[in-house]
Amino acid sequence: SGNYYNQGEVRKKELEQSCSLLGIPASQVTVIDHRELPDDPAVEWDTQLLATFVLKHIEANNINLVVTFDAGGVSGHANHISLYTALRYSNSLSSLSLSLGCHVLVLQSVNLFRKYISILDLPISYLLPGDALFILTEEETEQAKRAMRCHGSQLLWFRHIYLLFSRYMVINSLQLL
Repeated sequence: SGNYYNQGEVRKKELEQSCSLLGIPASQVTVIDHRELPDDPAVEWDTQLLATFVLKHIEANNINLVVTFDAGGVSGHANHISLYTALRYSNSLSSLSLSLGCHVLVLQSVNLFRKYISILDLPISYLLPGDALFILTEEETEQAKRAMRCHGSQLLWFRHIYLLFSRYMVINSLQLL
């Protein structure tokens, strides 16, 4: 529920605001508040438990594409890495694409230099192997920034730098799981 700093209720509202701005209705947003899945950047979540929640959400909402973190979690955040691990586990058990018609794209982590050179990373991203390369338009980038700004309780100084310079605000390289 995003309760790392005891701001779970605030962060739930921020998530709903952000999703609404992105065109995702509140009815399709699931917030999990489970004691074994604490919001903590140092805690790896239980793979099977998380996989159960994710699969339930995929099935309930007839989702055909999931975009998640890779094994590096983009920032090394243990919760992010746990999402990747749970989806990889689910995919190995049931082959999501075969059993549910759901494909999983994994956002590729890049080194710190590439992460903060914004659009200048485009030639590098274009030349490296990947299954999908998403380049946001200026309008899409601004929409993504507005959505991130909805998360006011998390907008610490370094996230403002992220909004300004991160390649992830413009360029995203993905691999099929």
